[in-house]
Amino acid sequence: MRYIFGLMGLFFASGVLASAGAADGPNNMGLTGNPLGFLAIAIFVLAYAFVMIEEFIHLPKSKPVILAAGLIWIIVGYLSATHQSDSLQLKTILEHNLNEYAALFLFLLVAMTYINAMTERNVFEALRCWLIRRQFGYRKLFWITGVFAFFLSPIADNLTTALLMGAVVLAVGSDSPKFVALGCINIVVAANAGGAFSPFGDITTLMVWQSGHATFFEFFALFLPSVVNFMVPATLMSFAVPDENPQAGTDVDVPMKRGALVICGLFICTIATAVSFEQFLHLPPFLGMMFGMSYLFMFAYYIKMSSPEEHEDFSQFNIFNKVAQAEWDTLFFFFGVIFCVGGLGFIGYLEIMSSYFYGGWGATNANIAMGVMSAVIDNIPVMFAILTMEPEMGLYQWLLITLTCGVGGSLLSIGSAAGVALMGQARGAYTFFSHLRWTWAIALGYIASIYTHYLLNSTM
Repeated sequence: MRYIFGLMGLFFASGVLASAGAADGPNNMGLTGNPLGFLAIAIFVLAYAFVMIEEFIHLPKSKPVILAAGLIWIIVGYLSATHQSDSLQLKTILEHNLNEYAALFLFLLVAMTYINAMTERNVFEALRCWLIRRQFGYRKLFWITGVFAFFLSPIADNLTTALLMGAVVLAVGSDSPKFVALGCINIVVAANAGGAFSPFGDITTLMVWQSGHATFFEFFALFLPSVVNFMVPATLMSFAVPDENPQAGTDVDVPMKRGALVICGLFICTIATAVSFEQFLHLPPFLGMMFGMSYLFMFAYYIKMSSPEEHEDFSQFNIFNKVAQAEWDTLFFFFGVIFCVGGLGFIGYLEIMSSYFYGGWGATNANIAMGVMSAVIDNIPVMFAILTMEPEMGLYQWLLITLTCGVGGSLLSIGSAAGVALMGQARGAYTFFSHLRWTWAIALGYIASIYTHYLLNSTM
């Protein structure tokens, strides 16, 4: 289903680009009518089709997009040489794409390393077992897991948050498939909404922050719109949650390992360091995150030197092992996406797309439509394409696209990493169609959050 919807969106976009004709601009070659330009679009469409059917063919998503990036830039290089384009401009575009990727890569690598360290220290497992032992009823647990997901996703990524809260729902709801389905939908919506108001909560917010279109604290203007986005569908769905109590849980207590809380504190300090680098020193946030990585390195050394070997498995807490356990497929996927979109932009397609959507529809309508599009096409290429287009927008509109791309993926179960992961984790209980039954409620939350943003922030 994601394959079908995604291809429809991509082919629609390519049709728009083809019909618009060539567009000359200062940052592109203006060769959108060239057959090789159409071939570049076809390569991207084909690669992204493989990404969308990853769960069926088990081909990691990074492989087709990296291949596509290489092929697209071969076309770009050939077109640049044969049409005597400025080689310095080509080099500048490549360096710009590389800088964008490097900043994103280093930032995420540090965050992933901290999350892996906390996982190994049983931070998330201890939280899961604590929730299960409390013996909450289904309705209370529905709200607790949703609220936890909303406030945890701004710190951890929405995928980790969804899997953690999903494990709780599955553990206590084994006798109630209806509760599992509703609980998973609620977690997906909450995790995506919670990530929308924090620069750390979602890749798209991180990209907007690092591009300089909004400062760290300006993102918190999206807090109330994000709350509305979560609360509207959650309230409507809560009436359908069974008013029953689950059977007594059998999970034993899982204690956190030594240093777990200290690592949580160091992660918060690392985030504060990244914010301080950006706010006070005007240095890129990834530099502050890399500096914060040293906190974890030094603390890991302290644990190793101060723990008797018979009480501590040093190899398990080797921080370089945590670096190796980062989501490399995701990190390389970002490389492929950034360079695919960058290559298409240099040919001239993004300028046409910007003119069609932002020039013809207006910024507000275009940003709302892009959010809906992110439910069927991953929000990362959508957001990077917008950042590459650089439409003329004020802070209000940049926050609007951050909100819509962040929460638009909740409209369908396939629209975000959280939804796809939970479909695999709760196979059979939470499905595309069980989520689709409540898309109307999620859409109401989507509309209400946009209206709330308008009421609160339109004067920005």
